[in-house]
Amino acid sequence: MNFRIPFLNLTLGRLLVHFSLLVLVLLWILPTLGLLISSFRDKDQLAITGWWTALSTSEQNAFGRTGKAEEQMEHDGKFVISGTFFQSGDKTIKSYNINYRNLFAYQAGEPLTLKNGSVFTLQADGRYEWVSEIPFKHKRGKRIFYVAEVPPSFTLDNYIEVLNAEGIGQSFLNTFVVTIPATIIPITIAAFAAYAFAWMRFPGRQLLFVVVVGLLVVPLQMSLIPLLRMYNDIGKFFDIAGKSYPGIWLAHTGFGLPLAIYLLRNYMSTLPREIIESARIDGATHFQIFTKLVVPLSVPVLASFTIFQFLWVWNDLLVALVFLGKHDDQIVLTSKMRELLGSRGDNWEILTSSAFISILVPLAVFFALQRYFVRGLVAGSVKGA
Repeated sequence: MNFRIPFLNLTLGRLLVHFSLLVLVLLWILPTLGLLISSFRDKDQLAITGWWTALSTSEQNAFGRTGKAEEQMEHDGKFVISGTFFQSGDKTIKSYNINYRNLFAYQAGEPLTLKNGSVFTLQADGRYEWVSEIPFKHKRGKRIFYVAEVPPSFTLDNYIEVLNAEGIGQSFLNTFVVTIPATIIPITIAAFAAYAFAWMRFPGRQLLFVVVVGLLVVPLQMSLIPLLRMYNDIGKFFDIAGKSYPGIWLAHTGFGLPLAIYLLRNYMSTLPREIIESARIDGATHFQIFTKLVVPLSVPVLASFTIFQFLWVWNDLLVALVFLGKHDDQIVLTSKMRELLGSRGDNWEILTSSAFISILVPLAVFFALQRYFVRGLVAGSVKGA
C-alpha cells in the first residue's frame, strides 16, 4: 500500500528517501563545520570542550602563582603580597583552593586561612591579596588552583602559527608537484586501456581485464617496500636518487590504475555502439575514434576519477614518506603538518587549522568537477545508462 502524506504531498517511500539524503548531508557537513569552528577556537578551550560548545561559556581548571617574598609590602603593620593571575575580563573565577583535589572549597572573594595564620583572598576578576602578621620568607610563589568560567573566544592564532611555519610554502608547492602529474598520468594511461578493453578485440582481453580487477584487492602496504627496493636498485644502476618525484609519480600511477581502468571501461562500454561503428565505416582509426568521440563523451567519468585521484594523492602521507626524501624541496604538506605537531603531539591544537588549510585545494577541485561526479560514478552500473 502506498501511503501519502497530504500536507507534504509526498508518499511514505519518498519521505524516507528525503530523510536518508538529509542524514547523509549532515554526516558530510557536520564534521567539516566542526573542523572549521575548532580551527578558530583558543587552544585552551579546545582542550576542555567540544566545538558544539563554542558559543557557550565553559569551565576551565587552572592555577596561578603568587608573588615572591621580595614583592611583599608592609601596610598597617601587616605584610601584603598582591597581584593578578590574568588580565581582567579574560575569565571569571568561581572557586579556588591551595589543593587541586578540592577546587570548590572556597568561593571567589571568600578568605582562605593558611596553616601559618596568613589569609589569602582571590577575587572573581583574578586579583589576589595575601596578608600575614609576620614577614614572608618563601623564595617561590605559592600555587593557587581555581575554577574559572571562560567566555567564548575565537582567534586566528592557530592559522598564523601554521602559515608562518618555516617551509610551509615550499611544502605546499611540493604537494602540487606530486599531485598534478600523479593525477594526469594514470588518467591518461587508464583512458587508453579502458578504450582497448571496451572496443578493441584482441586475444586474452577478458582474462587481462580480470587480472586488472584483481589488483584492486591487493593491499597498498604489501607493495610499498618491494617497490622502494626496486627503485633503489634502479637508482644505483643509473647512478640517480631512488627517492625522487618520478618514483612517487610512478607509485601513485600504479596504485591508481586498476580502479581507473575499471571505472572508465564500465563507462565507455555503455557508449552507443552505433556511433563507434559509424566512425569505423567512415574509415576512422582507433586513435581518431578515441580522441574525437570517446574522450569527449567520457568527460563525466574522467572528472570523477580526477576527483578521486587528486583527493587521494593530495592527502597522502604514507606513500610520500616511503618514496620521497626529507629535504625541503621534497617534503609534502601532510608531512610538514605532521612535523608541526611535534614528536609527541605537543602542538596538537594546530591540527584543526592545518587540516582545514590542507583541504581547501581538494574542496576547490571537488566543487569545480562535482556536476560530473555522480554521472561518472553511476554510468555503467545500470544497463543502458
